[in-house]
Amino acid sequence: MHAPILDLDFIDNRTPEQAAACDTKVTVDSNTGRQRKLYIESYGCQMNFSDSEIVSSILFEAGFDTTSEVTNADLVLLNTCSIREKAEQTVRHRLTQLQHLKKKKPGMVVGVLGCMAERLKKNLLEEEKMVDLVVGPDAYRDLPSLINEVDGGHKAVNVLLSREETYADINPIRLNSNGVSAFVSIMRGCDNMCSFCVVPFTRGRERSRDAHSIVHEAQELVNQGYKEVTLLGQNVDSYKWASEDGLVRVNFAQLLEMVALISPDLRVRFSTSHPKDITDDVLYTMKKYDNICKYIHLPAQSGNSRVLELMNRTYDRAWYMERVDAIRRILGVECGISTDMIAGFCSETEEEHQDTLSLIDYVQYDYAYMFFYSERPGTLAARKLTDDIPLETKKRRLQEIIDKQRFYSLERNKLDVGKVSKVLVENFSKRSDDMLSGRNDQNKVVIFPKMHFKKGDYVNVLITDCSVGTLFGEPVL
Repeated sequence: MHAPILDLDFIDNRTPEQAAACDTKVTVDSNTGRQRKLYIESYGCQMNFSDSEIVSSILFEAGFDTTSEVTNADLVLLNTCSIREKAEQTVRHRLTQLQHLKKKKPGMVVGVLGCMAERLKKNLLEEEKMVDLVVGPDAYRDLPSLINEVDGGHKAVNVLLSREETYADINPIRLNSNGVSAFVSIMRGCDNMCSFCVVPFTRGRERSRDAHSIVHEAQELVNQGYKEVTLLGQNVDSYKWASEDGLVRVNFAQLLEMVALISPDLRVRFSTSHPKDITDDVLYTMKKYDNICKYIHLPAQSGNSRVLELMNRTYDRAWYMERVDAIRRILGVECGISTDMIAGFCSETEEEHQDTLSLIDYVQYDYAYMFFYSERPGTLAARKLTDDIPLETKKRRLQEIIDKQRFYSLERNKLDVGKVSKVLVENFSKRSDDMLSGRNDQNKVVIFPKMHFKKGDYVNVLITDCSVGTLFGEPVL
């Protein structure tokens, strides 16, 4: 019996917390008369979604329109994530489904992009023969020639990493765009060798994009009617760019200011901050400009200093708490803070787990992405440490973290009740076309009656109620 071809339900067999941290997006339809159709499924993080926009732009120039229906595609690409074991399992499940479709449509080309490419190229191409094409994050410019190789009857692969590639000159095609918010990649790769993480091995060393190209891209988005940009990097606080003559040097605080100055009506967000690198200069820049959103994603990963050292996070509990104190001192208690937490890292004791819970008590995060530890092949932890915490213990600790965080998410949302939030309308509410959905400064979803408002409007909303994950209110007329 054949597996279902179009079944994407397996993607959504997750907790809400997992779903938030590992989203999935597909291309939309574009019909400009090009001969071939491209379908991309993007998994995981915002960086992957941004990369898919770059890929779509490159292949548009090579003669591909995009399609939202995999059955209409001549080229199917899965832009993959390796950060969690479940993400790889999801991609493998999808590739199995696509093999059945390929039997019915032999001319269809199937490829894997992104973080799974380098590590699993031999398995996917030679041993399991699941794909025709494997391309790493720094080789997307080579896609047209690689596709030509596949058209000629050969398998094709390029997973070479680069120390220079930033795709600064590529004008991304905005996929799944609401026409209001867009991602702008400011850097690629990562130099932080966290022991649990595969990113430095799958995305290469850190390099920053030309600051002027970032400002130009953001300005073009404003010209097209966008109201919000999110500056993306694995560690945005370590952004640093210098002109060839060395006369112009730009750090992240300065880049934030440059983008904020484009227009007072352009909201500016960023992700992700590293606790070792976020500076007071960044915080004071956020305070200076009303259009820089008062929200920081500050992954802790653990609340215990010994575990943080094993993770090679290069800060301890006291340093992290001091950075949180600085955020509260400079930006106030209303600044939103979110985090990542890993339960059951190698050799973590019950006492050390309690330190994570007490850190959540100290910070009182607005929300968090929470996982139990899953060993990733090729990482420092996989080579040097023993994954010795029983799965049931990991799951129990994770549930304790989730339960505590849900309490604080609700408490933080209650602080907004009775206050007015400035909300950027992004779309209709999922439950009713009579209600609109948008986010406030602190990145919280706000639902309110549609009335005469439309997507892209800024609306002042009096918050009247809340749940763990959502604010509800009425427009202030």
